[in-house]
Amino acid sequence: MIDLLEQGTNRPRIDFKIVIGILGGLTFFLGLSLLAPLGVALIYNESSWQAFLFTAVPAMILGASLFYIFKPQYELRMREAFLIVSLTWLLGSLIGAFPFTLSGTLHSYTDAVFETMSGLSTTGATILGGVTSDGIQNPAIEDIDKSLLFWRSLSHWLGGMGIIVLTLALLPLLGIGGMQLYKAEYSGSTSDKLTPRIQETAFLLWSVYVGMTGVQFLLLWVHPSMDWFEAINHAFSTLATGGFSTKNGSVAGFDSVYIDVVITVFMFLAGINFAMHFRLLSGDTKSFFENREIRFFSLLTVLFTVLVSGGLWLIDNYEFGDALRYGSFQVVSIITTTGFGTDDYALWMPFASFLLFLLFFSGGTAGSTGGGIKMIRILIILKNVVREFRQIIHPQAVLPVRLGNRIIESSILKNILGFFVVYFIIFGIGALIMSLMGYDFMSSMGASIASLGNIGPAWGEFGPTDEYAGVPYIGKWVLLMLMMIGRLELFTVLVIFTPWFWKN
Repeated sequence: MIDLLEQGTNRPRIDFKIVIGILGGLTFFLGLSLLAPLGVALIYNESSWQAFLFTAVPAMILGASLFYIFKPQYELRMREAFLIVSLTWLLGSLIGAFPFTLSGTLHSYTDAVFETMSGLSTTGATILGGVTSDGIQNPAIEDIDKSLLFWRSLSHWLGGMGIIVLTLALLPLLGIGGMQLYKAEYSGSTSDKLTPRIQETAFLLWSVYVGMTGVQFLLLWVHPSMDWFEAINHAFSTLATGGFSTKNGSVAGFDSVYIDVVITVFMFLAGINFAMHFRLLSGDTKSFFENREIRFFSLLTVLFTVLVSGGLWLIDNYEFGDALRYGSFQVVSIITTTGFGTDDYALWMPFASFLLFLLFFSGGTAGSTGGGIKMIRILIILKNVVREFRQIIHPQAVLPVRLGNRIIESSILKNILGFFVVYFIIFGIGALIMSLMGYDFMSSMGASIASLGNIGPAWGEFGPTDEYAGVPYIGKWVLLMLMMIGRLELFTVLVIFTPWFWKN
């Protein structure tokens, strides 16, 4: 025992054995997950079952071997945890891309990685249906095997809750910023975890996630326009706020008010902290309805739904029912960073389309499967702005930023302000790179924010009816890295590129 303790104190600043061991375990899990689409391929008698088999088995063998050889013997430390989280999404995309290429569906490995990263990061941007920069025609969504469609949606579903569970597991290591963003309640003094044990909390969150997915699946399946396969795919994509569909025209391809309403409701629910869903289902209605972030999220959703729907009705001359239907769906789809589409918002008049553009810089609540900036950051920034105005009038007064009865510490404010600055710098760099590749202003801005915010469809040449196939290969790697950086809350990935990460 003493020898183990002495070895633990003499560990290197980054224990790569632990990193490799845990990545091996995650690789094994990814290979296990690939058996599900393999089963779908067998059900539909598709030849792509071989591609999934030849990817799943090696991944499971390699992952199990690495975990066995480098089985972790010590607790994770901060640097190792950041490295594991960042490499998990990248490694998962590199491995999960093989079924697309081995099946012959996609000729470009870069396109396959882009599609897989878009799935795991719950972005929903696709290269299917377009022509690549070197003139290769990618197949349309409805022309590829069902097993591959299932894998796209399943990657959404795994990535959606995966980020919450990983974030929860890293709470002790993320520092004040990560701790605060995952608070189950911001207005009170309750614990930020549902149970004292992380494993139990993760199980409870997954239980809620699976349960809500099952309910939506059943609600979609009972409608005659969807069979079981389409229902499960859209349930996966909705609860993960991903946006991959089995139709070329996304949800618009079903042309059903009922389907639109069900998906709108569950997109909204997926944009809410899943810990709060658990509290609500456990009978703690007070915590749920008094949560200020949920109130703010709901208020913005209702406000933008009224304004966008009103614009479609009064300016774009939509029928009132259609204006409310399409306006509410697109508002919820964008504010939760899901990216489903029922109407081409790029064709709307400037008033409604500009309002929708503003929502590209929002996101769901902390602890949801949504991407983007997150509502709690926006709310605290607005509170800080109000505080600054009051401070100008009363310069001698001590005016803390409050959220309910809780005072927001200055360290948290600095963390959030830093996040905003870095977020917009990265967004600008992404847009600049896209413009250097010849894209116009709106296309460059749209591609950057849609990737960084994990939204998917954007503006210009990347609108809701378009795809990303024609982006040069280097541009696709830039965009898929933006997807990963945005999904992992910026600092988790960016910190490993700083010199301080690798120094004592």
